[in-house]
Amino acid sequence: MTGAIVLCGGRSRRMGQPKAWLPFGPEVLLQRVVRILRDQVGPVVVVASADQNLPILPESVVVARDVIADQGPLHGLATGLRAIPPKTELVYLTATDAPFLQPGWIGRLVELIGPADLAIPANEVLCYPLAAVYRAGPTRIEADNLLAQGHRRLLDLTGRLRTIRVDPEDLRAIDPDLETLENLNTIEEYEQALRSRDRDRSERARRSDA
Repeated sequence: MTGAIVLCGGRSRRMGQPKAWLPFGPEVLLQRVVRILRDQVGPVVVVASADQNLPILPESVVVARDVIADQGPLHGLATGLRAIPPKTELVYLTATDAPFLQPGWIGRLVELIGPADLAIPANEVLCYPLAAVYRAGPTRIEADNLLAQGHRRLLDLTGRLRTIRVDPEDLRAIDPDLETLENLNTIEEYEQALRSRDRDRSERARRSDA
């Protein structure tokens, strides 16, 4: 069984406001990401800070509260893994600011992971741990070990887990513009994403009327 974990407990300092509540069409950002995930995998766990106010989510979504603030994404992943049902073998990890997540991305990484513990998009310059598939059991153990040693970076897991690096170029067949890797960290990036969404909707409407 493949599930998903959404990290949304960050302080959004560069955005200046909570990303989870940013309007995106008829939804807010967190609702959009959760909807896309639920169409492909389950269960879905949302990791939020202890006192964070969240938009309305489907009843099936598990909300895990990260009671220790400002511990970074590795701590958030560990919190999500403790909350996910035991029968979940694989988890897709993402953040709340990935509105253009392509569903086929998850399925392709699940196909590629094989007996490994981590399938992560990576090239010579960048790795994308927030668009990767993790094997739940080994990742939970290694995340806890790393946290006990004072580590906070998700990328530290690549040295502990059996890892397959997937060149993002090899994922263009399912995501031609690699939109899954787009994160919204500033108001400018958010506004650009809204414009992109509106252009896509206009183009689809034009094609359907042709």
